[in-house]
Amino acid sequence: MDEYYEYRHTVGFEETNLVGNVYYVNHLRWQGRCRELFLKEHAPEVLADLRADLKLFTLKVDCEFFAEITAFDELSVRMRLVELARTQLDMGFDYVRTGPAGPETLVARGRQRVACMRGPNTRTVPTPVPEPLIRALLPYGAGAARASGEAR
Repeated sequence: MDEYYEYRHTVGFEETNLVGNVYYVNHLRWQGRCRELFLKEHAPEVLADLRADLKLFTLKVDCEFFAEITAFDELSVRMRLVELARTQLDMGFDYVRTGPAGPETLVARGRQRVACMRGPNTRTVPTPVPEPLIRALLPYGAGAARASGEAR
């Protein structure tokens, strides 16, 4: 099994709905948080590049739910590289309930497709995935296919 980058999270009351389970949109927030912390820890050069003119556009996001999560559940959001193309990358996210209450349980699975772009907002164009980001992601996607010569 490929290695994964892990973001650990304890669910709070503010993330639940009136019924007491986690409101679905929080899964997407946790994907974003996982991605941000990955950049901070493993690709700080990319953060500096984002302050210049690099843009990471999220093209597609999805999440499939298998079990409910409630307040104070402990989660591990595990990110893997699924696909690396010339200007885009695809990441997978497993949401695993952890903690002392029993065995780990996969409660949801998500994906995110990101495009790398550069330029001013009115003339933004695709750009290759930065090398520091590729180097940081490769250990988390040993099975990921890199598309060669792809025009994305």
